[in-house]
Amino acid sequence: MQATKRATVYLDPDLHRALKLKAVETARSVSDLVNNAVREALAEDAEDISAFEERAKEPLISYGEMVKRLKRDGKI
Repeated sequence: MQATKRATVYLDPDLHRALKLKAVETARSVSDLVNNAVREALAEDAEDISAFEERAKEPLISYGEMVKRLKRDGKI
């Protein structure tokens, strides 16, 4: 197991209360819940970055042109 780092995080009191309740109900620690939430958020960011990189070479289209295409295709 990798060593953990200690950090001070300030939470909204209602969020903290909800987090503590979830920890009790799931028999997990608050730290475990926070670590998992951060891990999931970072994984979503990685997916977004990958999707952006995949589409980086696509030609740009203006908003006006997109609206025209939607209208031409009967979508608006």
